Amino acid sequence: MPSRTRRMLAVCTTLLALAAYPAVASTAAAAPPSPASVPQRAQIGLPPIGAEIPMSMFAVNSPMRIGADLVSVDFRGGIRQRVEVNPEDPFRSVRLRTVGFRVTAEISDEAGTVTIEQNDIDVEASSKLTLTQQFPPRYEHVISVPVTVTIDRPDGDPLVLTATKPMVMVADIRQFPPRGDQYRLREPVDFAAPDDPEKTEATLEQFPARVGGL
Repeated sequence: MPSRTRRMLAVCTTLLALAAYPAVASTAAAAPPSPASVPQRAQIGLPPIGAEIPMSMFAVNSPMRIGADLVSVDFRGGIRQRVEVNPEDPFRSVRLRTVGFRVTAEISDEAGTVTIEQNDIDVEASSKLTLTQQFPPRYEHVISVPVTVTIDRPDGDPLVLTATKPMVMVADIRQFPPRGDQYRLREPVDFAAPDDPEKTEATLEQFPARVGGL
């Protein structure tokens, strides 16, 4: 084969190889990533991952037992939650990490105040929002927060007690964030002194909170 012909064949082969390279790269880029590398994105209708959502709270006539006294107080405050992936059900629900919770109430005129607030980092993002129905949308919102209560009376030092289990509030709602929806306490919350966790010093019996939109 003449040398000129060989050179032309070599050039053509090189050009064909260069032309094929971008196509290979494009095909590789378009290939679906492995499941481990896919961000677990919540289904449409759920809040975006990473969003921080503040919600107001107002719980009127909340019965609380402090020692031998049963009082009815009105709590005001709020909660802030960060949206995270729920690896157990990523397309129908999200985990919610509580990054701030505090509500306060006056016991009565000049009788002091009661403050319930988050007392620990929410390591496990223990709250959850689940899309239970798409059209029209309905959700179950479960708020779970480890809390302390501070009872501050003008005639003595503040009494600080720790809940023996997380405070859990539940609601079935039509939109998220909620807009004044009614939440209920799943079960009463007992509070005890840190050095004597077996002795109940106070109990939050109900917490009929309106959440959001206030």
